[in-house]
Amino acid sequence: MAGRIPRDFIDDLIARTDIVELVDSRVKLKKAGRNYQACCPFHNEKSPSFTVSQDKQFYHCFGCGAHGNAISFLIEFDRLEFPEAVEELARFHSLEVPREKGGKPAHTQQQKAQIADDYELMEKAAKYFQHQLKHHQQSEKAVNYLKGRGLSGEIVKAFGIGFAPPEWDGIFKQFGTTPEKQQQLLDLKLITENDNRKRFDFFRDRIMFPIRDKRGRVIGFGGRVLEDGGPKYLNSPETRIFHKGHELYGFINAKQAHRKLERLMIVEGYMDVVALAQFGIDYAVASLGTATTPEHVQMLFRAAPEIICCYDGDRAGRDAAWRALENALPHLKDGVEMKFLFLPDGEDPDTLVRKTGKEDFEQILSEQAVSLSQFFFDNLLQQFNVGSSEGKAALTKAARDYINLVQAENLSALLEEELRKKVKGDSYRADVLNDIKQANQIGKSRVMDFQTPNKANISPVRKMLTLLLLHPGLAAQHPEIQPQALNVEFIKGLKTLIKMHQFCMSKTHINTGHVLEHFRNDPEARHLQQLLNVDHAADDARPDKQYIDSFNRLIEQQLKARYQQLLAKGSGMNDDEKQEFKLLTQTKATYSAE
Repeated sequence: MAGRIPRDFIDDLIARTDIVELVDSRVKLKKAGRNYQACCPFHNEKSPSFTVSQDKQFYHCFGCGAHGNAISFLIEFDRLEFPEAVEELARFHSLEVPREKGGKPAHTQQQKAQIADDYELMEKAAKYFQHQLKHHQQSEKAVNYLKGRGLSGEIVKAFGIGFAPPEWDGIFKQFGTTPEKQQQLLDLKLITENDNRKRFDFFRDRIMFPIRDKRGRVIGFGGRVLEDGGPKYLNSPETRIFHKGHELYGFINAKQAHRKLERLMIVEGYMDVVALAQFGIDYAVASLGTATTPEHVQMLFRAAPEIICCYDGDRAGRDAAWRALENALPHLKDGVEMKFLFLPDGEDPDTLVRKTGKEDFEQILSEQAVSLSQFFFDNLLQQFNVGSSEGKAALTKAARDYINLVQAENLSALLEEELRKKVKGDSYRADVLNDIKQANQIGKSRVMDFQTPNKANISPVRKMLTLLLLHPGLAAQHPEIQPQALNVEFIKGLKTLIKMHQFCMSKTHINTGHVLEHFRNDPEARHLQQLLNVDHAADDARPDKQYIDSFNRLIEQQLKARYQQLLAKGSGMNDDEKQEFKLLTQTKATYSAE
């Protein structure tokens, strides 16, 4: 892996960027007062609720809550990884991305030129195969095969499907004009070499499926045999530009077909993807002759809120589904559903959609796909006998080992609750009734948690965090306000506020985009993002006054908490504490117990 991108470069990149110009290059914006707006590119809407602030250098949708800085926009809109988004933004400014020492060195200019030439050659090879499908003297059998599979000319063109002729030297003659070009063809596995150093085409007499990466560049090929003999599918081996565990066939097509993907279905074969698209199910992708990897899972989770893994219903299909689940667990996140659909014996998505049509096929997806938690426990319950204490203990141990991998808090809690049900059986209902009884006895009082959004009564910590997010200059403008002078013991969320305040004090001329970027990988990032959803609309209502008033509320909150703490000690207070208690009592009578 290449060295890390320096933080200073990322900060400078954000400072150089006008987010309005960047977003407008992809989503047409219109001026609306101080800001710009458009219909949100991340959810379907008829009236615009997507706002881009030039002052703060961030975007926010009041409809779906999407928000972030220039890098976040590229990650979400272009479906890029973070390093790719930085590189894309750097290209936007004609800059080279530097790398810190450590890890694999960054590509040299010569290597970058070589890789660019590789992509160009692969694109030419794809067009060569497409040309052969139309014009080769033996192309009729390939065309008839595709027609026999029910594929239209439009869908063949959309996926760039071609034909590798049966000659041993078609690609070799077309592109291997020099020793250097022949070596490049070898490196990209378009030709191969036997023990006698004889070179010939890698793909021959096959239907060719070009494999494109997330940016639409051809990186490899899958070839399906037309007649019996040889492997049914032959895939490009790994090369310097093709890593099958990182790519999904049809992913770029699904992205291009939908402004915002609501669902992705992962299937096993190229033909499944193409056939489903033929019937209007244009959100299917396929792994490239390998199991669903963690990298695949992360791609899917970033792209859509619902992921359906569609496998054969036999033992091999269920084993593949379980491997996909295992790889998914560390990357699961709240708000994204992962489901599993197992097809009847003898069926695959290609054959099933032809029998049922789009509407019935999607009804099967909706009604028969099981949730991750159901598949998870169904699989485990087949391995352990919960009729015995030992079986229950073994199930608990096995399930917890997996659940501990889950970082999504809500999902982890739900899986734990489901495990409790499976282990306790009938006694679970009695436990629930007892919990409800105890909760009713406690009463309606509760402790305010700054992490729980509450528009009606936003806490001073959350208010100050929101204000610093939207107006980071407030920290330097009011040096007399020092959150670190307060006691974290008495104020929930104060540690996060201190961290935010210190960052804002350490930088000059920063905007919301910089703050979001700094806290992108922070443990509290999710909570900070929630604050923008809760209080963004009122951010310009006298921020200075709100900032000062909120800090004063924090002081009062600390004094009251300290008063209650000393009051609880009673006669156990020492002399200093008695004097402090007396001062608190004289200063603010309202600190007395309610």
